Amino acid sequence: MTHPLLEEAQKLQSQTVAVRREIHRHPELGLDLPRTRDTILDALEGLGLEISLSKETSGIIATLQGEQPGPSIVLRGDMDALPMTEDTGLEFASKESGRMHSCGHDAHTAMLASAARLLHLTRDRLAGSVRFMFQPGEEGWGGAKIMLEEGLLETGSKPKAVFALHVLPEFPAGTIGCRAGPILAAADTILARIIGHGGHGSAPHEASDPIPPTCEVVQAIQAFVTRRFSVFDPVVATVGRIQAGTTNNIIPESSELDITLRSLSSGSRDQLSEGIQKLINQIAMAHGLHAEITLKRGYPPTINHESAVSVIENTAKTLLGEQSYIDMPEPLMASEDFSYLLQQYPGAFAFLGVGSKNEATAPCHSNRMMLDEDAMAIGVAMHAALAQNILKKT
Repeated sequence: MTHPLLEEAQKLQSQTVAVRREIHRHPELGLDLPRTRDTILDALEGLGLEISLSKETSGIIATLQGEQPGPSIVLRGDMDALPMTEDTGLEFASKESGRMHSCGHDAHTAMLASAARLLHLTRDRLAGSVRFMFQPGEEGWGGAKIMLEEGLLETGSKPKAVFALHVLPEFPAGTIGCRAGPILAAADTILARIIGHGGHGSAPHEASDPIPPTCEVVQAIQAFVTRRFSVFDPVVATVGRIQAGTTNNIIPESSELDITLRSLSSGSRDQLSEGIQKLINQIAMAHGLHAEITLKRGYPPTINHESAVSVIENTAKTLLGEQSYIDMPEPLMASEDFSYLLQQYPGAFAFLGVGSKNEATAPCHSNRMMLDEDAMAIGVAMHAALAQNILKKT
């Protein structure tokens, strides 16, 4: 049997798709998304929601009051795109040069707007309020943290729970994946410059060549990761860029390494960043050179609360059937700024499968990333079901 919320979400599907495609055609980057914000406000018009606008960003908090007083929950959808050129061939492909919704944020936004409409129709079942958080700047700008610091989530009362759904093309359309504990990693970066003394390629003894110690650093990082960290609290350190020199017969003055660091706990995060900085410095010193190192802290690990994951699991199984829920055996090493919300409030971050039933689907952040739009109705119903389960009348 089809769940009533799924039936209602299907009735809203044409609107959900239309909002998604409008946002997809006109992707915006970072924290300032005026066209996207206006599209959302138009989609919410007539619902009688209390609208609070972020002063620092294009973020929106739209609050729906239930029939009875009670606690509040937050449902979050991110809105920003990525700086890349689309190559999907879709009829509604990006019209903005060098911009693309390749992480599904257009779908997140559209699903959340339709969930607001669905919950508005069933608000007589709610004892409390739902805050729909439309957030810009997830792709590296920390929009969630900015909106938190503005106090937009605590107007009236502290949220009882926070939830977010993120599309995942690797999962079959219509499935929900989640896990307790870490589900996504912290992401930090190190930019290191090893400085020597340049000279002629034929006389390396008269120079201080930074390239050999740079190569040593790369190899040492691999040993450091595999020999200093437990396999049960894994980390990733990837040297994504090495740059030095201009031609074959010149010893350069310096070399650069660009390193991404991923970790799943605060302890391993600190150990990884501190250890690699020490390693770079000491290898450079061993060769009579010195290093300049810049550590840039990214998002913390996204750590789900066990009680909220139980709500996700029970809701998914009730809404979609026992086989629809995927208990993820391990986290992904991507990162998310929803982690800032989970540091302050109980809640969970979950994945919505949007993979094609008939062919392999490109992953998020691919210029060919696409999704099964039929799965968006499930995302809409899932948002609504979570709100009804937390705020159900007694």
